[in-house]
Amino acid sequence: MKQKRIVLGVTGGIAAYKAAELTRLMVKAGWDVHVVLSAAGAQFVTATTFQALSGNPVFTDQWDARPANSMAHINLTRGADAVLVAPATADVLAKLAHGLCDDLLTTLIAARDCPLLLAPAMNRQMWENPPNRRNVAQLRADGVAVLGPAAGEQACGEVGEGRMLEPAQIMERLEAFFQPKLLAGRRVLLTAGPTFERIDAVRGITNSSSGKMGFAVARAAWEAGADVTLIAGETAQPTPPDCRRIDVRSAQDMLAAVERELDGTDIFIAVAAVADYYVLNQSEHKIKKDAHILTLELAPNPDILASVACRDNPPFCVGFAAESENLLEYADAKRRRKQLPLLVANLVQQAMGADDNEVILLDDAGEHRLPRGPKLAVARQLVAHLAGLYAQCGPASGRAG
Repeated sequence: MKQKRIVLGVTGGIAAYKAAELTRLMVKAGWDVHVVLSAAGAQFVTATTFQALSGNPVFTDQWDARPANSMAHINLTRGADAVLVAPATADVLAKLAHGLCDDLLTTLIAARDCPLLLAPAMNRQMWENPPNRRNVAQLRADGVAVLGPAAGEQACGEVGEGRMLEPAQIMERLEAFFQPKLLAGRRVLLTAGPTFERIDAVRGITNSSSGKMGFAVARAAWEAGADVTLIAGETAQPTPPDCRRIDVRSAQDMLAAVERELDGTDIFIAVAAVADYYVLNQSEHKIKKDAHILTLELAPNPDILASVACRDNPPFCVGFAAESENLLEYADAKRRRKQLPLLVANLVQQAMGADDNEVILLDDAGEHRLPRGPKLAVARQLVAHLAGLYAQCGPASGRAG
């Protein structure tokens, strides 16, 4: 993502200490961060801290004489990509909802020339307070993005909703905010990770899929504005923000979950590394090790992607092909056999378990090679491509010839 210029407002809550880590994360991403610290915020974290982390002067006073025209409340947001207030206290939310301007931060927000995002942070009772809820509803109605809050243990010792999101969570939502909403209003169903086919009470057949690519595609689809349901095999990957996750184990479990969730789906993306076979002669108990050779009877698993794509009115289907050789030949044959409008091809040796990937997109127009990069960056390019195809042909008419 290209460099962003962010004005970060820090107000007077204990969560102000998290704003220091948030500043570090934005700077690490290559963003230009300018901190405006309220008088109450300065009671928790100093301007020196934010100046050291951001590499930019910190502003605290509406009457700061450093700008040549003495108009910091105008100058700071001109050319900015967004104003983010984190933490945003109940007091600040009330002021912003009613257009009050009594310090530098509230004044520059009223005079801003860019989007506004707020990360609320307060006691659970303050968050649930009816006037506060009305203020939040008004801000949302005014087009302000409200990030969170989270639920959990609070500094006061109580537990409930009102905690500010963690810096990494806010960063995820900031990055998503700047992504084009190419799939806004669309429902995406996606499979990811490996399946596990049981042998006995403790053993099974699986594969080396980490789920990283599937989870990256789920996040990219969410960033693009889609309502995402993620059906995941056994993987330790964290669930992308606001995605609904359904955990499964075997290929049969995954198929059943897909069939339950398919109604109303616009786009189905099959990223999961589904086992081709399951064990017929499973044992209820652990098979004891002895000198004999263990013989397993294997039967083919159902083809989840093919079963979806061959429906009378299928969603727009996207498949993945992981091959160890003859990548384009095998992948394109798979795309045509399953009548897919789009297939993503990658080499097993480069993709499985890695943090980055290199893929080739295959559709009716031919081959589209994406440069090797982090899986999230590749996933964003993939989502942009499939969104363009979907816009052209819609679901059923997007089948390959």
